[in-house]
Amino acid sequence: MTDTPGWASPGSAPSDGQETGTSGPADAAGRPDAAAPAGPSGEQPQGPGVKWSKEQPPPGQWSAPTGAPTPGQAPPPPAGPGWGGQQPPAGYGPGGHGPGGYGPYGGPAYGGPGGYGGWGAGWGGPPPAAKPGVIPLRPLGVGEILDGTVSTMRTHWRTVLGITLAVAVFAQIIVILLQRLVIDSTTSNQVLSDPNATPGELGRAMGDVMLSSGAVLVVSLIATVIATALLTTVTSRAVLGKPVTTAEAWRDARPQVLKLFGLVLLLLFICLGVIAVGALPGIVVAVTASSLGGIALAVLGGLVACVPALWLAIRFSLASPALMLEKQGIVKSMSRSAKLIRGSWWRVFGIQLLAVIIAFLVSAVIAIPFLALAMAFGGGGMSAFLSGTPNIGWAYLIITGIGSVIGSTVTFPITAGVTVLLYVDQRIRREALDLDLARAAGVQGYGSDAPPSGS
Repeated sequence: MTDTPGWASPGSAPSDGQETGTSGPADAAGRPDAAAPAGPSGEQPQGPGVKWSKEQPPPGQWSAPTGAPTPGQAPPPPAGPGWGGQQPPAGYGPGGHGPGGYGPYGGPAYGGPGGYGGWGAGWGGPPPAAKPGVIPLRPLGVGEILDGTVSTMRTHWRTVLGITLAVAVFAQIIVILLQRLVIDSTTSNQVLSDPNATPGELGRAMGDVMLSSGAVLVVSLIATVIATALLTTVTSRAVLGKPVTTAEAWRDARPQVLKLFGLVLLLLFICLGVIAVGALPGIVVAVTASSLGGIALAVLGGLVACVPALWLAIRFSLASPALMLEKQGIVKSMSRSAKLIRGSWWRVFGIQLLAVIIAFLVSAVIAIPFLALAMAFGGGGMSAFLSGTPNIGWAYLIITGIGSVIGSTVTFPITAGVTVLLYVDQRIRREALDLDLARAAGVQGYGSDAPPSGS
């Protein structure tokens, strides 16, 4: 016998050594009470157990539950605005589950006086998270990370502009000097566009183009990481709703600058080393046998090796903010990044990729007009650009460099802000950093059951 349909009463489950159907009281011979009268269906009813009232209905007078009250019984009270607004009819289910109680136990109804008016009607959900700065102090969505980045740029635009403009100008000067004085891009472009060029010339030209692209990529990457480091203080203060100046950001980042350069170089060596290992067989073939086949094999091997290099780059992408905010060493910051990203690689990769795509589109929109001006005034015209042999002189490099500086000034805060807020988000998810941030921001009673002071 069970107290509630579908639930076994305590101590009466068949697994307790008692067979089903023999839960009634036994006579002196140890068998079920044989004197109990049969019910309407002919079944032998069981005697009252220890959990049932001693006053049971007379034998043979069981009737189907109805909603009409029996003579001498007060009608049931009307259903109040309880769970769901409406109650089941009186006598619902075995044992009389009705508005007067939870069931045969006779407890209070779901819709008693002052009851909750339906699921969720009397409870508005958890209170909103505190937002002292640019983000709410809880796990963030993709839109909130992007919105926090834009809000940081808008709120602290003087500091952000000063940092990103300085980094962008410095990086672009290095790129222009490399392209003009070290790498002969004009000759390489002419060789690649010449259909009569020999395989050796093509190989050397491709090597020069890869060297030029690699140098630009390395300088841009270093500039991005430096901007991320300097903007880490700005973003962390923006999360708390506190202002920060460029001098304060530099003062906070200066003790970690050398470690940051070591971290950047180590990550570059790791990623480039993985790609070099993939391209090594092709390089060996190009030197010892066929140069053209070796170049193709090297390019293919390098592309394949980009997959583990990308995995490592994302795995250690939060090492820079960990180094700057936690004042960690190089190896410890890489370990922290790997720990924070463990199990969230695809999410971090998707958000970082989205940030890169947005930054690329913004940069392209800004750079295209400057590229057109550079081709008109110093690149030999649009025909030279379409033929692949532009005149890359000082005028061309300076005009395109100005466009690159403006684009970088806008895009550096996007990539840097997303990286820092991803770090904050991962720490909130894994280490409840929101509680520490709320205390640092002066939010009263956040994360505790105690009411705020003064309430």
